[in-house]
Amino acid sequence: MMIINLLGLVLIGLIIWWFWLYKPAKAVDSRSENITIIVNNGVYQPSRIKVAAGKKTSLQFLRKDGSPCAATVLFPEFEISEELPLDVSRNIDLPSMSPGEYLFHCPMKMYTGTLVVE
Repeated sequence: MMIINLLGLVLIGLIIWWFWLYKPAKAVDSRSENITIIVNNGVYQPSRIKVAAGKKTSLQFLRKDGSPCAATVLFPEFEISEELPLDVSRNIDLPSMSPGEYLFHCPMKMYTGTLVVE
C-alpha cells in the first residue's frame, strides 16, 4: 500500500512540473527567420519566441496533435482565438506590441507558450 501511495505522489509531482513549472530557458528569435510552431505531444515547440517590439508579427502554427485542446490557440492580451486544423499550417497575425512577455495557450492552458517582445 505504501508503494502505491508513493508512486501516486511521484506522478502528481511530475504532472505539476510538466504542465505548470517547466519553462524552457532559451527563446527562439523569430526576427531573423520565419518560425513554425509545432503543436504536438502536449507542447508548443518552440514555446518561447522573441519578436520585435512595435512591429506587426505573423506566427505560423502546425498542429500535429489530435487532442481537442490543441485545436485552438488563444492570445488573451490581444483577444485572439484561432482554430488550428490538424496537419495544416495556419498563419496568425498579431498587432504591434510593446516590450514585455505575452502568453499564448490552449483553452485549458495545458499547452503554453510565451512571446518575448524586445
